[in-house]
Order: sequence, then structure tokens, then C-alpha cells
Amino acid sequence: MDDIVRQFTTRHASLLTLWPFGHGGVVFHAAGGRIGSAMTILVTGSAGHLGEALLRTLRGRGSPVHGVDLKTSDWTDAVGSIIDPDFVREQMTGITAIIHTATLHKPHVATHSKQDFVATNVTGTLQAGQAAVWVTEDLPPIPKNIYGTTKLMAENLCELFFRERGLSVVVLRTSRFFPEDDDDPAMRSAYPLDNAQANELLYRRLDIADAVSAHLLAVARAPEIGFARYIVSATTPFEPQHLAALPRDAAGVARMLYPDCEQLYAARGWRLFPEIDRVYVNDRARRELGWHPEFDFAHVLSSLREGQDFRSSLAREVGAKGYHDMQFDDGPYPVAN
Repeated sequence: MDDIVRQFTTRHASLLTLWPFGHGGVVFHAAGGRIGSAMTILVTGSAGHLGEALLRTLRGRGSPVHGVDLKTSDWTDAVGSIIDPDFVREQMTGITAIIHTATLHKPHVATHSKQDFVATNVTGTLQAGQAAVWVTEDLPPIPKNIYGTTKLMAENLCELFFRERGLSVVVLRTSRFFPEDDDDPAMRSAYPLDNAQANELLYRRLDIADAVSAHLLAVARAPEIGFARYIVSATTPFEPQHLAALPRDAAGVARMLYPDCEQLYAARGWRLFPEIDRVYVNDRARRELGWHPEFDFAHVLSSLREGQDFRSSLAREVGAKGYHDMQFDDGPYPVAN
């Protein structure tokens, strides 16, 4: 999509690119646009979790939006591939901003080739334009597989657009927000799904409603930001002084911070994780984007007190989608060695 990016920036003078670190997407944005104005947004991956959530939110607001995906869905207006420049060019008519969420990620490592990852995560982006670790934007990412490698390559490509063409670029590195089972069989056997995902909101999870709000703030703020990277994760209750204890007694730290947690968990038959090896920190996103995530661990406990589901209504509406067109016997997807 190099020609399309050039055409888009020539027409609009500035471009935002947004690449979430988890199961997220890229956003290309004409300078000065405001959500809810005459801006028309193209969302790729509209049949996926984040794509559908964005379409639901934007359509609910009455905002002009156009969804594209390889798969048909109630939220997909055009079916086609993001690596097909002719298809992408056809979808660009009248578009002011692009949120590119179509991607291959970890669940596809064992079922797709490295070339598939390069084509989707890199070419697709080009086409669209022993203490626990305290993970901030300043910690250099070290990819463990083709998934992480191609995501980092795409992020660097987006930064190149900013440096060479003066494009506004915002990178969002999202925590996991998918509702599907964990790919680790030990985790699945030890914790019910809702228990595990509630625990993850302490340090590495994000409700999809908060993911959507972060994306839309980035679209609105990109022209004034210029270039930045942000970690988008639920606000952790942990502080740096807790890092030494988290790998040894994460449950004890959580109980210290939330004295009624043990009783609330026991009533559900839930357990806290005994150890935590990293904490994703969203301070910069909250400070610079003005982002206010609502669904954190304190929200989980409040929901348990009231006997309610801790997930957002948007998360429940989008639901689980799976990652492949087939079912697997052991887990939500095969795991590559």
C-alpha cells in the first residue's frame, strides 16, 4: 500500500499510524480530524474482536465507518485482502482515517507460515500505511517468535513513515483482550476462564471497551502528538516496590492491597495466581492520551460484590470468535514449539 499511503498523505498532509502490541491494529489518520465530525473511518479486520468492537462503537455513535475483512460478518462492508493493493485502493474513497486491526498473531503461529505473517503483519501494514519486570514503553521489546518479530517490524515501518514523510504516528501496544481460553493447558486445567482473566487484569489484560476508547483517543490526538508509543493495559494496582515479591507471593501482595479479595474469591471458588513475572504499566497512555480505562481489578472485585459480570457489555456482545475455521482437540489453537 505504499502508493496508497503516498496518495493519502499527499491529499491530507499528515498520517497517523497505530500498531497495538497485542491483538490490535494500525490506524492511519488525516491531521485535524475529530471523532464524530465528518471523519469517515475504514476499519480492517472488521470480523475480529477489536474490529467488531470498533464498528459497534462507531456505528452506535452514528459515526461514518466502513469495515473490511477476509471474512463476511455483520460488521464487514467489503470482503477482501489487505495485501491486495487494488482492493485496498477501492476502499480508500472518502476515507479520512484507517484503523488497521487485521493481523495474524500468536494463535496462528502453528497453522500459518512465516511468509503468511510477513504478508499480513508487514506487507499488510505497508499496504494500509528475578524480580518481575516493570514493562513501560522504554523497555526494548525482544520478539520470541514470528508473531512478535513481524509486529515489531511493522512498528518500525510506521516510525519510518513518520520520519520520512512527516506523518503523525501513534503506536498502541495493547495487552491481551481476547475472551478465548488460554493456550497453556496447565493454566486451563488450574483456573476457570473467568478466574484466570480476572487475575490477568492485575497486570496484563485489557477489556475490549477500554481498547476501543484508547484507539479512538489516539485517532483524535495523533496530529498534536506527532510520534509516540503507548502501553494500553488495565491500570495495575502494583507499584515498583512490589516487584521483588510478585514472583514469590503475588497472591499475598494482591490480598494486602485488597483485603476482601480472598473472601470474594473464595465465594466463587477462585484463586489468585501465586506468581507474576511482569507488570504492564499504562501511566504514559493515561497521562498523554487522557485515557481513563474503567475495567481493572478493582472493578472485578466491585462486580463480584454485586454479583455481576466484570466484563464490559461490549466484550459480552463481541464474544469469543476463535482464530481458525476449524476446531482443535487440545486448546483454542495449536501451539508451535
